[in-house]
Amino acid sequence: MTTSKSYNLVAVLPACEERAFFELEAVALKRASAVSDYRILSEGKAFEVLITTDMGSANYQRAVLDDLAALDLRADIAVRPISEPRRKTLLICDMDSTLIGQECIDELADFAGVGDYVAGITERAMRGELDFEDALTERVGLLKELPLDTLQTCFDKRITLNPGARILARTMAAHGAKTVIVSGGFTFFSQRVAKAAGFAHHQANILLDDGKALTGIVQMPILGREAKKAALESHSADIGGPMAAIAIGDGANDLAMITAAGLGIAYDAKPAVAAAAHCAINHTDLTTALYFQGFTDAEFVND
Repeated sequence: MTTSKSYNLVAVLPACEERAFFELEAVALKRASAVSDYRILSEGKAFEVLITTDMGSANYQRAVLDDLAALDLRADIAVRPISEPRRKTLLICDMDSTLIGQECIDELADFAGVGDYVAGITERAMRGELDFEDALTERVGLLKELPLDTLQTCFDKRITLNPGARILARTMAAHGAKTVIVSGGFTFFSQRVAKAAGFAHHQANILLDDGKALTGIVQMPILGREAKKAALESHSADIGGPMAAIAIGDGANDLAMITAAGLGIAYDAKPAVAAAAHCAINHTDLTTALYFQGFTDAEFVND
């Protein structure tokens, strides 16, 4: 006997287009046996609704996305059980290629003249094809003798926040959430990105130097997949545990924290990460993580 269950469904379009919005509504709701509590989160862009269906949340979400793809309609969808708390009390995010549009180590490697080689290693590591710690150690070794002032030049000239990063962090903080960056990159950058985006805490790896240049060594232990999950558990311990957290990332080293969090989001992610996450942001920006929690535009902090 199949039992119907109820879910919160949120759908977000990348742009306000009336025709597309109506099509999105029709596709998202057609497989539900019942719908209620419809609410506009952003006019012509995002809505949420309570649905009842015999399908599991992941299967329903996949079916909607497949239907949208068949219509060549791009949208980001989240379908979550109503038993889960909608608004999370911890925002924990990867940095490189998630909060920012770059991989910092690739940019540094470009200054060191080994950009293409290092970028190839980074891509394989983020796909889970290489051991993260070994890959990081090798790449950092290639940065030996890079002058320290290059790091600031790299940050100033190469590093940019991804759209919505600042609104996401500041809105969640304004509504009482703890905000944390946990990165397999480097503290030099995570400190600056945290300040620029509005995150209260940051953790990352430490590049060692001799006072003038990098030594090509990263301080042990390396912050990787399990350390990210441990950070999730530690930061959420006094505010409801991992189920009270929203975790966002793109690479294989984000998998453990994404799957452990109450809401794990793959952001423009590698295939293995997208397959394991609860939902994904592929077509819109990081403010969609707010819509997925039921925030409306009026609640966004834009300063």
